[in-house]
Amino acid sequence: MDTQKRATVYFESDVHRALRLKAAALDRSVSDMVNDAVKFALAEDAEDLAAFSERKGDKSLTFDMFVQGLKRRGRI
Repeated sequence: MDTQKRATVYFESDVHRALRLKAAALDRSVSDMVNDAVKFALAEDAEDLAAFSERKGDKSLTFDMFVQGLKRRGRI
């Protein structure tokens, strides 16, 4: 396993209790569950960044331009 680093994290009381109960129910450590949740969030960020990168060449459309287009098409 990779070298682990220690961090102090403060949870709201109810969140901490729910996390401890879920960890016990799943026979897992709170640390493992938090690590998995953070990894999941980082993976989602990586997907978002990839999507932004793919679309960086797309034409930009301002809100004003969008509303004007709606008006031109008789939508508003």
